[in-house]
Amino acid sequence: MDCPFCLSEIAEEATVCKVCTRDVYLFKPMMAKVVELEKRLEQIPNQEAYEHRIAELQLLLDEQAEKYAQPRSLAKSLLDIFTYIGVPLLFLLAAHGLITIVYDTKPLYLRLISIVLPLPFGYFLFKSAPRKLFPWFIGVVFLAIASVIGMSWMTSLVDGSPIWPQNGFEWREVLEYSASIAFSFLTGMLLGGVAYASRQRHLRAALINPFLKVVVGGLGGAQISPASLHSTLKKMQEYGGTIVALGTTIVSIYTGLKGIIG
Repeated sequence: MDCPFCLSEIAEEATVCKVCTRDVYLFKPMMAKVVELEKRLEQIPNQEAYEHRIAELQLLLDEQAEKYAQPRSLAKSLLDIFTYIGVPLLFLLAAHGLITIVYDTKPLYLRLISIVLPLPFGYFLFKSAPRKLFPWFIGVVFLAIASVIGMSWMTSLVDGSPIWPQNGFEWREVLEYSASIAFSFLTGMLLGGVAYASRQRHLRAALINPFLKVVVGGLGGAQISPASLHSTLKKMQEYGGTIVALGTTIVSIYTGLKGIIG
């Protein structure tokens, strides 16, 4: 067997890698299963069966990795917060400074940037790995509010205007602007979640196809093909997340531009 950390060869009875000194006890069942699957792969005669076993092996590795994964350390969690919340906050404040203070140009450009910029951060955050939604939703709310307050503070340093809104119209404008930033990030989160789920579905496709053939055979396979049935099921799963993402995008654009084009 090979060590899952440094890929050095280790004895089957070993619990610690002699090269990297990492504990491999928890990974031994997975490693044994991988060896077993690799031996079975060598005995499979056709390409379709190969693809089926490869997908099975990949799914097994993903499931075992999630099962034995250690909780994220505080340092990694703080790095994620800075990368996906702190960095877009700094970019939004920098854009505000350049557009409204340095170049004193139309606020429409700032609104457009505020709608577009948060989206890729949310997308790559949820595309990379499964995430808990509620903690990041709180982070999105913080990003939206902190961005608007920070922009108001920067403006007050230049012209001495109040940081906080002074009337109902200004409060509504602040809330709409915050909502446009938040919905943009949420749209990215949804699209990233759809992309991650799509990747998992592709891995499972080779495992599902044999089952679909059995189902189709029971329905009279001359009229329904496994490909068409699988495609229908896949579209039903994808459309839900896509429709929700499209809705949040529309809300983000509407709230971001309402005060300017309305």
